[in-house]
Amino acid sequence: MHVAGALHADATTPAPVWLTRPEDVNSLTAKLWSETVTRGEDGVISVGGIRLTDLAEQVGTPAYVIDEVDFRSRAHDWREAFAGWTVYYAGKSFLCGTVARWAAEQGLNLDVCSLGELTVALRAGFDPARIGMHGNNKSEAELRLALERGVGRIIVDSSDEITRLENLCAELDTTARVMIRVTTGVEAHTHEYIATAHEDQKFGFSIAGGQALVGLFRCHHSPRLQLLGVHSHIGSQIFDTNGFEVAARRTLKLFSQFKEATGLELAELDLGGGFGIAYTKEDTPATPNELARGLRDIVEHECRGFGLNAPAISIEPGRAIVGPSGLALYRVGTVKPVDVGNGMNRRYISVDGGMSDNIRPALYAAEYSAALASRSSAAEPVVSRVVGLHCEGGDILVRDEFLPGDVAIGDLIAVPAAGAYSRSMASNYNHTPRPPVVSVRDGKVRTMLRRETLDDLLALDAEVSENEEPNG
Repeated sequence: MHVAGALHADATTPAPVWLTRPEDVNSLTAKLWSETVTRGEDGVISVGGIRLTDLAEQVGTPAYVIDEVDFRSRAHDWREAFAGWTVYYAGKSFLCGTVARWAAEQGLNLDVCSLGELTVALRAGFDPARIGMHGNNKSEAELRLALERGVGRIIVDSSDEITRLENLCAELDTTARVMIRVTTGVEAHTHEYIATAHEDQKFGFSIAGGQALVGLFRCHHSPRLQLLGVHSHIGSQIFDTNGFEVAARRTLKLFSQFKEATGLELAELDLGGGFGIAYTKEDTPATPNELARGLRDIVEHECRGFGLNAPAISIEPGRAIVGPSGLALYRVGTVKPVDVGNGMNRRYISVDGGMSDNIRPALYAAEYSAALASRSSAAEPVVSRVVGLHCEGGDILVRDEFLPGDVAIGDLIAVPAAGAYSRSMASNYNHTPRPPVVSVRDGKVRTMLRRETLDDLLALDAEVSENEEPNG
């Protein structure tokens, strides 16, 4: 794609080559939707036993909808597939009090990476000993809270953080359980902004540059730090174990070097997360069982090669659990045919949300799918682009999708796989209140996060928060 956008590319086509015309525009591709999603005889999509038309009347649009049964089922599948390993739910994908409770009830640990996420987890009653604390620039306030509440492990990201943590531990007369985050030099096959293990980026201690081994020695010899092991994360939206194989080899070589120098074996290895999901029909992510078999084989093989005992292993799925469990629901406001040249047209379907509730298409050129949710249609499929209401040409929610040719004002559009990195990355661009998040199960709707209001936004504005709207 051209850096200025798809319409500036040398050859403009109405749809990418992977997007195929559906035989039935009303059919739903199962791998894109949560477990309880169905389309009724009248064409209305239901989730968790409630029709989306009824849900829209009850909570309004736009809205994020989380299928509780699906979330719990995926959490269970990951825990069972990786039995004997520790599974941390990556809270950055989406975290609120309800999700923290669900994760705890399904036997997962929790990974947090900010003061806000840690506070949510603690207020939700999550056991601090089962929490891991991430972040490349943790503040004193974050570290202090983690130490005071007994967070199970802190993932150390820099030499400066080691110093900050040692000083706090001395002040509080305590000891911190730490892991060293390393960069393995692995180029994950994903977008530049979500590839996190190549050398030229902000995270971790470089293995190749020798900083990782120095960091391990420093933590090992510190009287205030208890060194647990090493943490490695190679990126996000990864579909197979190839990158993990290289990362594990380089990380376990580091384990071997540490053993040679100290005579001790590190106890723990975290392989990170980044496991991908299906956003479009072309996506083919591995199942938890497939990933578990592959990762177990990799770790066992590399440990044998370096003469190491297998360390305790942990992983951090987030998107892979909550992503497919959620959908975003919108109402159509305008429909506009646009001539894209060469005798081709694309339909622009504007909805009542946009990049403020899902920034990923604008930020990463992420692809999504969509379906007409409020009825079935006998119209021919038409290449459409679902766009938002914001004052940006890049305000695109679904870049290309075949939707019925009779989509009209007032129809509902559902976007699957919207549970991860939608509400968690949402903004108030153009002073737009963020949508609510609701859970559905057995025909019941429960509020997880309420809809923001204009009063919520204006309460922060010192000039207008207490002023009345002008009359007339």
